[in-house]
Amino acid sequence: MRDVTSDMIWAPLFQRLKTTTGADDRDLRALAALPFTLRNFRENQTVLRDGEQPSECCLIVDGFCVRSKTIADGRRQILSIHIPGDLPNLQNLHFATVDHDLIALSDCTLAFIANRALNDLIRQQPGVGDMFWRDTLVDAAISRE
Repeated sequence: MRDVTSDMIWAPLFQRLKTTTGADDRDLRALAALPFTLRNFRENQTVLRDGEQPSECCLIVDGFCVRSKTIADGRRQILSIHIPGDLPNLQNLHFATVDHDLIALSDCTLAFIANRALNDLIRQQPGVGDMFWRDTLVDAAISRE
């Protein structure tokens, strides 16, 4: 993974949010001010496991991840592919338990942001919550397609 700056970490997400939600700069600056921890994962490494109760949301900074379920015969069924700028477990702000696995499809870097910090920001700036809600609806529409 190359050296990254804070701007590089947030840029793909911010570009998508501006395009899909009309996010304003004030909300994006507040989001960018949140503390995060970068963690590297190797290809095929589990990031989140079905049944876990994460206290953080992750932002894909570099590389690719997949949401998947293990089906009855033990094979993995891929539910979605996630790229830089995606928040694949944003639903865990409201659902305490993960209902799928999140697996690194390639070597990747993820930024982890505490759920508490995200929820505090959403309460302080409801526009951030609206932005995430709209982004989640777009993700659900893509999944239905």
